[in-house]
This record gives sequence, structure tokens and C-alpha cells, in this order.
Amino acid sequence: MFRFRNTLPLRIRIYLRKCCLQAVGLLHHLADGVGGIVRQTRFILRAAFAIEGIGALLLALRFVPRFGLARGLWYAVFHAVSAFCNAGFDLMGRHDGPYSSLTAYAGDPLVSLTIAALIVLGGIGFLTWYDIREHRLRFRQYRLQSKLILCATAALLLGGFLFFALYEFRLPRWEGLSVEKRILAAAFQSVTPRTAGFNTVDLAALSQPARLLMILLMLTGGAPGSTAGGFK
Repeated sequence: MFRFRNTLPLRIRIYLRKCCLQAVGLLHHLADGVGGIVRQTRFILRAAFAIEGIGALLLALRFVPRFGLARGLWYAVFHAVSAFCNAGFDLMGRHDGPYSSLTAYAGDPLVSLTIAALIVLGGIGFLTWYDIREHRLRFRQYRLQSKLILCATAALLLGGFLFFALYEFRLPRWEGLSVEKRILAAAFQSVTPRTAGFNTVDLAALSQPARLLMILLMLTGGAPGSTAGGFK
């Protein structure tokens, strides 16, 4: 009994000390986690604004001469944000006809490639950006998720481009397009179906296989944690 009375307070003290140490460790972990979240959020916001800003400046080179300074800048910002967010909204219907989207720029590399790049950057996901920033070109050090996203994105873009370039845009219905426009349209149409919604050619004129491919790309969508939709 004497031993029990003397050892019980010691055991309680040891237990309480362990609890305190665990609590302190948990607080440090939470503090690091919150700090990491804040840093990642700051990085995401800065990167998003920078990418959209660069995209808007590039689009302004085409839109300002056509629509004037104020409207051209507004159109540039609107379409840059819409493309980056994979929204697909455009303001061209009032100028180029209903449902025209970006068909007036089918042969314009600056507009087509800028919009396509914004769509891809928004669709690969924010964690993938973080991996690229932290590890640069050291692909082996990326998260497994980032590796899968980048490989799948490259495969889908390449597969879509080859289909449109080697099959769809070689059909007689597209004879009016020059070789340069066909290649550019093939690149653009391989990007935009993945929930972005823009188009540089008349979608109603696409063949049945092309429409099926676009539906599959829409269902696939973009990466988890990205601005794109779809199954991911």
C-alpha cells in the first residue's frame, strides 16, 4: 500500500508530461500546417494573377486594335480569366455572329496559343504548380499525383492533336482552311474540349468521330484541385 501511494503520483506526473509533450508537438504541427496553407494560398493567388495578367496583355495586342482601348482591354482581361478558369465564356457573339466563339481567330497564333496555354495552366492544378516551382525540372521528385497529371495531360493533348490533324482536318469539308490554320485548329481543339468550351472552328461541321472524341475529352476534364471540370 505504501508503494502504491508513492508511485501513483509519479505515474500521473509521467502521464501528464507525455500528454503535454504530445499537445505541444500537435500545436507545432498545426502551426506548420497553417503556415504551409498560407504560403501555398499566397503562391496560388500570385501565380494566378500573374498568369492571367500575362495572358490579358498578349490578348490585348489583338483586341485593342480591333475594339479600341477600353473595350479591347476589357475583352482581353475577360477572355484571359475565362480561359484560365476553364469557363469558356466569350464576348465575340455580338461582333462575329451568334455562337461564333473564337472562329475569327482560327489562323491567329497569338490568340489561339494564348487561350490554349491559359486553359492548360488552369487545368493541371495548383499542387502541380507547387511541385514545378519547388523541384523545377527534377521530375522524379514530383508527387505521384503531379506525375500522373502531367503525363496524362501530355498524352491527351498529343492524342487529340494527332486525331484532328491527321484525320478530321483532312476531310473535304475543311478544304477552305490552309495548312497552317488546320495545324493551329488541331492544337486548339485538342485543348479546349476539356471543359474550356472555346472553339476556333464550326463545331457543327465536325464529323461524328470528332464529336465523340470531344465528348470523351469533356468527360475526362482536368486535374483534381484545378479550375477544370470533368471526371478528373
